[in-house]
Amino acid sequence: MNNKPHSLTLRLALLFALLAFASVITLGVCLYRELERELIRRDDAALITRVDQLRTFLNDSNTLDLIKSKPALFQNMLGNRESVLVIGATGQKPLLVVNPGRLDLPNLSPVTMDHPLVLADVQHFSGVDGVPFAALAATIDSGDLGSLQVVAGRLMTERTSVLANYRIRVYLLAGVAALLLAVCGYLLLYRGLLPLRRLAKHAHGIGVGNLTERLDNHGAPLEVQPMIDAFNGVLDRLAKGFVQLGQVSTDMAHELRTPINNLLGETQVALQQNRSVEAYQQLLASNVEELERLARMLDNMLFLARTDPASALRQRQELDAADEMERMADYFEGLAADVGISINAHGSGVIWAEPMLLRRALANLCSNAIKYGAPDSELVVNATPSSEGISLRVSNHGATIAPEHLPKLFDRFYRVDESRERSAQSNGLGLSIVATIMQLHSGGYGVTSENGVTCFELFFPGRNRNE
Repeated sequence: MNNKPHSLTLRLALLFALLAFASVITLGVCLYRELERELIRRDDAALITRVDQLRTFLNDSNTLDLIKSKPALFQNMLGNRESVLVIGATGQKPLLVVNPGRLDLPNLSPVTMDHPLVLADVQHFSGVDGVPFAALAATIDSGDLGSLQVVAGRLMTERTSVLANYRIRVYLLAGVAALLLAVCGYLLLYRGLLPLRRLAKHAHGIGVGNLTERLDNHGAPLEVQPMIDAFNGVLDRLAKGFVQLGQVSTDMAHELRTPINNLLGETQVALQQNRSVEAYQQLLASNVEELERLARMLDNMLFLARTDPASALRQRQELDAADEMERMADYFEGLAADVGISINAHGSGVIWAEPMLLRRALANLCSNAIKYGAPDSELVVNATPSSEGISLRVSNHGATIAPEHLPKLFDRFYRVDESRERSAQSNGLGLSIVATIMQLHSGGYGVTSENGVTCFELFFPGRNRNE
């Protein structure tokens, strides 16, 4: 199978040539039909005129003498080998037969004397080698001979030749027009597509080292500008993603270095000399904590990488807010009770979301609230519906977060203080996952922290707004 790409310029040029050929042929056929009808009308009119002249010429008492004495007169009236003239009484031997071409005459119904001759009286037949043959039969009052029948006919060789030459010229003209239009179309298209070749050359030069460069739409055709804008939009997203990827890689390297260095350092120290069983157990327990931290970090990174926006949008459904709030309270009841935190969960309305993603976002917020909440305090989880959607809030009592940290809390690997960075329970990805989930739902997210109360808010748009 040939997968070689075809030239758009060549294809359009051939299409133009085909259209030109079809247009000229169509016009030629129409003109040909008109010319054919006009020639037929002219030949039929000439045949009618000839019979009318014979009617007038033979309408006297000297018809028989005239035919016998001057037969050449009638032959001269016809003038060529393609004409036929027969004069005679019905059922008797013809008085005059002029048929130099020895053409076969068909049976004809004569037109009566009191009937004026019209074009419809002329009858057409297929003659020699397909050449049309026109004939007309009419009765004549000759006086002494009574009623005679005149049959006049003609083989339309000249007309056939004219039409054949016309057809050949139409085909030649159509071919020349198609060829000229193909060449001109190819040259014009080649020149017209020059901006595309320039853009392709420019785009080919854009790489990792110059992602900030954009295609220039100055002087580009209007039809190409949407493509340029779309390509520049792709470059904007690629540049942003590349910067984010570089930042994530740097953050991951930094985050992975700490637990790896801890594991490596503690293990090397333990191997320098013999230790007690209790020391080795403490070392293994410390290593387990670091490994669990690494496992959680990798799990969260895989979640962020694998989340499919299209799949999340297809699996959204209407969820009862009260049930979801109660589900969170039941799930974290034991963990909160261990640190003396009580959970107050309530709400109403409908949440239009993908169930697993919604629960993971709420779980991350509740987990953080319990982790950093003040002992013997209350964790409030509620849902408040509105005309545009529904707002979910998770509030806890604890240390107030400084305003300069609030905009960065949802960034990957961001933590507020050193104590959190040293915590084996934190890897700086929980809130980043929440932000990703809300972006998939075209929703909003935010955080406030005042007077010892930190409140995270998620907004899920209603079904109509999403659709």
